[in-house]
Amino acid sequence: MTKTISQLSPKKILIRSTNWIGDAIMTTPAVRTIRENFPAAEITILAYPWVADIFAASPHVDRVMIYEKKGRHKGVAGMWRLGRELAAQHFDMAILLQNAFSAAVLALLAGIPVRAGYRRDGRGLLLSHGVPIKKSTRGRHQVYYYQEMLKDLGLICSPQELFLVLPDSANAWARDFLAVKAKKPVVGLNPGAAYGPAKRWPAERYAGLAKRLAEEQGATLMVFGTAADTEAAVEICAAAPDEVHDLTGKTTLAQAMALIGLCDAFVTNDSGLMHVAAAQKTPLVAIFGSTDAVATGPYSPRVEVVNKNLPCSPCLKTHCPQNDFACMLDIGVDEVYAATCRLLERKEE
Repeated sequence: MTKTISQLSPKKILIRSTNWIGDAIMTTPAVRTIRENFPAAEITILAYPWVADIFAASPHVDRVMIYEKKGRHKGVAGMWRLGRELAAQHFDMAILLQNAFSAAVLALLAGIPVRAGYRRDGRGLLLSHGVPIKKSTRGRHQVYYYQEMLKDLGLICSPQELFLVLPDSANAWARDFLAVKAKKPVVGLNPGAAYGPAKRWPAERYAGLAKRLAEEQGATLMVFGTAADTEAAVEICAAAPDEVHDLTGKTTLAQAMALIGLCDAFVTNDSGLMHVAAAQKTPLVAIFGSTDAVATGPYSPRVEVVNKNLPCSPCLKTHCPQNDFACMLDIGVDEVYAATCRLLERKEE
């Protein structure tokens, strides 16, 4: 009978991170579980560059190894190169939080004898310790998805609470930035979402929200996102040019995360930065359209979810299949403004 991984004593563990910011944040309870079950092991997490900052200061990993998928590790040759680099580290266990077939192939190329993860995407034969996805796990929040996998592998699970520690340099930068730029209350706005337009509340409505928060609440607004969100940020800034600061594409992920942690409220689409706010317990308004607020909503008690629960939602599509975008267009500025004000009032209590 195959031993559960809890019966083993690995010296060097490789964790394969998930690929996107939000997913990586939702794995942080699982990463803590791995550390607490193997306190003496050296733990390395393999992550894409755009999620590495989530783990850079984590006490639950010893090292972050970068998977340069768009550079030296690109394509089949790049995967082979990465496999050889991993083999040189002599890992004796790999825990695959990423679901992909390629994650199991990479662990096999690296010669890692214990390869554990969900038995899915056709990779079951590549795993030494594969577990099926239980029906009871489907439909629950994604946080449980990763923890249930570890539980079925024999580990004792840590609390489900999200965990995010940032470098001191990023926290100091954020405090200095706000000291110069902002007056209270500070409200973050996140108009982007990488998944597609069906997740994005229109920029003109974010602009209307910014104008009301600036005029009626005396708020300073910070617009977050990547360079791809700059066009939306320009429109939002025009609504209250003296009170809105455009940070899209102008910060590192660590700096953005540190600033979000200092916001008095954060208004966001379903996105990676939404989960960053949840991990830092920043009061947040989460606007949902095509996606599932139960499975991938913000895992936090300090949240107001705004959605319309239309018969067609959640459709999980990147573009509206009915071409009317009703799940987002039916959400007005008044509704989001009221939710934001409720959070600001609770913060003052």
